[in-house]
Amino acid sequence: MLILLDRDGVLNKVYPDDYVKSPDELIMLSGVGKAVAQLNARGWQVAVCTNQACVGRGIIDEAMLNRIHEKLFGELARDGAKIDALFFAPDPPWAPTERRKPGTGMLREAMQRFRRSSQETVFIGDSLIDLQAASTAGCRKILVRSGNGAQVQANGIPPDLLPVTVAEDLSDAVNRLLNQVTEPTES
Repeated sequence: MLILLDRDGVLNKVYPDDYVKSPDELIMLSGVGKAVAQLNARGWQVAVCTNQACVGRGIIDEAMLNRIHEKLFGELARDGAKIDALFFAPDPPWAPTERRKPGTGMLREAMQRFRRSSQETVFIGDSLIDLQAASTAGCRKILVRSGNGAQVQANGIPPDLLPVTVAEDLSDAVNRLLNQVTEPTES
């Protein structure tokens, strides 16, 4: 199985109306390392698919983004966790490519790289665009209430994106996957 994760709001703290601009600003959410380690222990591939418009907007460069991701990998490694691949879309919102979610480019690239079908892929995210990308790509969808997910759920998930499993955070989502308790909780 392939597990695709959004970054901000799933693995690390979200900054409303701002970006993670340096390694010091990357604050991991509680329990994410152990949750990813559980996926690794199951033998599932884990990849991150993240929009990073801060690069396209010129706020940070790719070298700084790489430093931020090095910190992310280091923090996960403390719990024995690893990410098998990281895909990012640097596109600014006004010039999106198919890679920028809700486009499916990163998801399809990950599925191709790991030779997984959409039926063997789960996307875990905290935003409406995560759900839209996963739905268009044909992946199973889990919305975590961490990050922006609680607001997305409160606003109502559009019927065309259902079914969606709703979990409190990444740990809860992983527990549901490992226990195969993936019946939709939002309908």
